[in-house]
Amino acid sequence: MTDPDERVPEESVRDAVERSRSGAPAVGHVVRDRFSSDEVFQRIVAAADEEITSGARELFFSALAGGFAITITFMLYVSMKTSTGGDPVLSALLYPIGFIYIIIGGYQLYTENTLPPVALTLERLASVPALLRNWIVVLAGNFTGGALGAAALAFGSVLSPEAGVVAAGIAQEGVDTAWWSLFSKAAFAGLIVAGVVWVEYAARDTISRLAVVYLAFLAIPLGGLYHSVVSFTEMIYLVLLGDLAIGVGLADFVLPVLLGNTIGGVVLVTIVNYFQTTEQRLESARFEGAERQLSLPEWVLGGLAGRSYVPLLDTADAPPVVDGDPYRIVVPVQNPRTETQLVEVACLLASQRDDAVVNPVHIVQVPDRSRGYGSTQRRRIVAESEALMEDMREIAADYGVECESSTVISRRSFEELFEIARRKQADLALLQWGDDRLWGAARTDRSLSDLTSQLPCDFLVLKNHGFDASRILLPTEEGANCELSAEVARTLRDAVGSELTLLHVVADATERESGERFLAEWADDHGIGDATRIVDDTGDVERAIAREARDNSLLLLGATERGLLSRLVHDSLNLSVVDEVDCSVLLAERSRPRSLRERLFGRR
Repeated sequence: MTDPDERVPEESVRDAVERSRSGAPAVGHVVRDRFSSDEVFQRIVAAADEEITSGARELFFSALAGGFAITITFMLYVSMKTSTGGDPVLSALLYPIGFIYIIIGGYQLYTENTLPPVALTLERLASVPALLRNWIVVLAGNFTGGALGAAALAFGSVLSPEAGVVAAGIAQEGVDTAWWSLFSKAAFAGLIVAGVVWVEYAARDTISRLAVVYLAFLAIPLGGLYHSVVSFTEMIYLVLLGDLAIGVGLADFVLPVLLGNTIGGVVLVTIVNYFQTTEQRLESARFEGAERQLSLPEWVLGGLAGRSYVPLLDTADAPPVVDGDPYRIVVPVQNPRTETQLVEVACLLASQRDDAVVNPVHIVQVPDRSRGYGSTQRRRIVAESEALMEDMREIAADYGVECESSTVISRRSFEELFEIARRKQADLALLQWGDDRLWGAARTDRSLSDLTSQLPCDFLVLKNHGFDASRILLPTEEGANCELSAEVARTLRDAVGSELTLLHVVADATERESGERFLAEWADDHGIGDATRIVDDTGDVERAIAREARDNSLLLLGATERGLLSRLVHDSLNLSVVDEVDCSVLLAERSRPRSLRERLFGRR
């Protein structure tokens, strides 16, 4: 007989194998070839986590492909209706093909997309704005793909003349249907589609999914129901023929179908299925379940009230909001082994304050859809991260600065920076420059404030060539970012006795006197009146900075005040100078509200 103690490791190994890499169950717990409602929900949440954290471009083009695939459904339905003389059953036999292509192929479809993100939102792991953003991007992609498909059918001679007449008749029939009838029929279609998603995640093989998808979507034409993306494609086809005004088609046809699909999918299926699950529904879908849910304000307002998404893992709680909070410097790092100097710079800045706290945050990004991390891997990552960040804690101790380190596992890259800064109520965030950084996904010739509506705190970005603050060059101009540069320069001067050199560039020699006057006043106003002052009258800002940087060990540069549209037609000052100089560069950007006009055209 087998010793019971010898069976324990075997069972543990089997349990580990039978978990997907996202942590969701790969087989049922009670009956191995069937999932309980909790286990189905866990699988849906794992999939929703992929969708809610996908970039807008990825979502849009996946939805674009899905929308264009809907054209296949419309084309085949029209062709079969024409060739079978309008037989209601035979005409519908190939209707589900486009949906099979989308769901089995993993493309985004608005109605199929209602269930997974809503499940995540109901658990308060994603905010309502994050859900709406997901829906809007997918819907835009679906409609764009559907419109392109309709144009191909209308002008590409794909349909025979007889089929073209049938296609116009099908679309016109939808337009002529009463608003409330469209809404009701679309609600039942939404129920069917969202139900398909639930059953699809309960299936374990492609054949089962294929059968479920085919039979469910066959019910739409047989029941005379309406699907929003198919209806949009039909409407655009009629518009392109010149038989319908697009405003009328949207208001009288597409809108009621869209609302019906949404309410049918969300209310009749998602919420019902959610409430049939138990408190154990997230037991394995996310690390330690839903212990770190969004607060109610965050859930309703998303990033405006803090954060819009709960990472797979965050080992630190948000600090309580109390009077007299410490000055908090957050340092997101990708590799704790190689970015210790970043923490040294943060500690150097913090050492000049009595109440400063440095927060090194190790961001571990789950690479892609096919390689998520389960609970066991996450625990191992946390243990390794804590060990790696011990050096950073020792650096802070040497500077006499309080240190609170943490680890975040997330599928997002630079977007997580803003969430971390908001959640920790940071006053300053210090990043390392580099295209190989997680936040290198953002274009480096854009200011950070173009990546979000408003920066949650001040940001410093260091391009490190062996940090040395003994001789600092500070180019000056009017603006909040340059003021932040002055504050940092003053702090470094007080910490290590830096020699400061101020540079101001004017258009020509006739402006030298006014430039000298500006520089003297600016230096006094910012508490660095003892700094060396240089006025350059060549009018070439970039060349002047590059020339003076040769004699200095650190270039401290305020982010450009140009607006987004200006940067589209001009090279970014910051990017070109950063690439030219050999010394370390510290780029500063201040958090401040900006109007839409400023975001587009910059400050005047």
